[in-house]
Amino acid sequence: MTGVDLARFEQLQTHLRGVWPTMTLQSVGSVERTVVVLHSFSLDIPDVLAPVAQAYEERFLVMVLAILRGRRTKVIYVTSNPVLPSVVDYWFRLMPRLDRPEAHTRLRMLSPVDPSFRPLTAKVLERPRFVERIRREIPDPDHAVIYPFNSSPLEVELAIRLGVPLYGSAPHLWELGAKSTTRRLFREEGIPCPVGREDLRDVDDLRRAIEELRAECPDLREVIVKHDQGVSGLGNATIKLTGDGDVDRAIGQLELEDDTIDVDQFLEGLTAGGVVEERVRGDDFRSPSVQMQASPDGELEILSTHDQVLGGPHGMSFLGSRFPADPEYAAEITRLGARMGQRLAAEGVIGRFAADFVVVRDTGGAWRPYAIEINLRCGGTTHTYMALQALTDGAYDAEGAQLVAGGRRKYYVSSDHLEAPEYATLTPEDFLEIVGDRRIGWDGELLTGLVYHMVSAIAVAGRVGATAIGDSPLEADQLLRRARRVLDQETGRSPSGD
Repeated sequence: MTGVDLARFEQLQTHLRGVWPTMTLQSVGSVERTVVVLHSFSLDIPDVLAPVAQAYEERFLVMVLAILRGRRTKVIYVTSNPVLPSVVDYWFRLMPRLDRPEAHTRLRMLSPVDPSFRPLTAKVLERPRFVERIRREIPDPDHAVIYPFNSSPLEVELAIRLGVPLYGSAPHLWELGAKSTTRRLFREEGIPCPVGREDLRDVDDLRRAIEELRAECPDLREVIVKHDQGVSGLGNATIKLTGDGDVDRAIGQLELEDDTIDVDQFLEGLTAGGVVEERVRGDDFRSPSVQMQASPDGELEILSTHDQVLGGPHGMSFLGSRFPADPEYAAEITRLGARMGQRLAAEGVIGRFAADFVVVRDTGGAWRPYAIEINLRCGGTTHTYMALQALTDGAYDAEGAQLVAGGRRKYYVSSDHLEAPEYATLTPEDFLEIVGDRRIGWDGELLTGLVYHMVSAIAVAGRVGATAIGDSPLEADQLLRRARRVLDQETGRSPSGD
């Protein structure tokens, strides 16, 4: 944080109290506000995401749907490269009650036109005139806020330069999101978590930790090693422990979730901190999460629960989610998540964050929850849940872990990986045309259907994101499967490729 005026940042953050009442999608009345949307991955992101980085930056376009319903609200949306007008128009068409021509006058799309694979905020800060252009677009900094994907020194510096508060926490609190720190916090709050060790810095630390765990748990057969700041499971690796007790050999054969790096590169990443913990097993296994928001005054709001859809080489990569989490354990993880959320709010955390769990059970037994991490940032469920709220005007019941709209409970299944090599033959315009012609889009009267994000990734990676919203989990699944079948038909992909 060298060179950053932290006192100035703290002073700016005092303005959040005035802006905070407008930070929900339901705050769309006549409140004057400007929201600077900056979906910047200001994290250590694996190179495997480079081809779709621009598409990820577009995921918060869903916010435009609801925010612009407030007629005194302005949105400044910043992306590395200009967003295709057809993609912006797609989101506008989803809101029939929106006065589109008028709303367009309150949306300013800005771009430094820089395709390099680096944090978007860094690209903005390198261009003083571009920063000034953003600043000129803000009518009143006292009624403005920056909405980032995550907070880092880059976002703090941008907030200071623009004279606008950040929807996020102060720098000294960011360490609360590190996996080593969260394991300690779970224990302090009496929240069950897998047996493990934290604060690993090198292979020697990892070796000692595994030997301690084996002594503590003689039946231990598999552990997970995690980088403190890993995202979407890509900073994880599994180690199978053999009966011969050769820990060094087991470490050398660790299995990586990110298959674009090798074992040595992964182990070098421990210099920034890491943990090792038991890989929890059961006859049934799920990975739910609880999304929360903390206000500048320390008030906690439960936003939602989800079941994460995991995949990847070893089943630890985030692919999508289901809303809501299974009612058999949704109330319990909400209770545990709220306990952790209250601790974080008391520490001064501000903005959106999530608590991730694994829950397991043996045949005939009850679900057993284990907290595994806290993400002090937006996540893979942020944009999909925003879409549900914005399109249905539904209200979330935290006690029942349900969202009700039009008198009906709503469910969805989402994926950031509706993909196939054949889909790359489509341009974004082709894809949106198919959505309309084949009726695999959103039905505003029934309040069911599909909405799509990451549309610009279709041509570069054969990939698009989708949220299928239904009146039952089955209906949501059927909608998503139909969309896949249609895309397969349109691109000549054999169904046997599923």
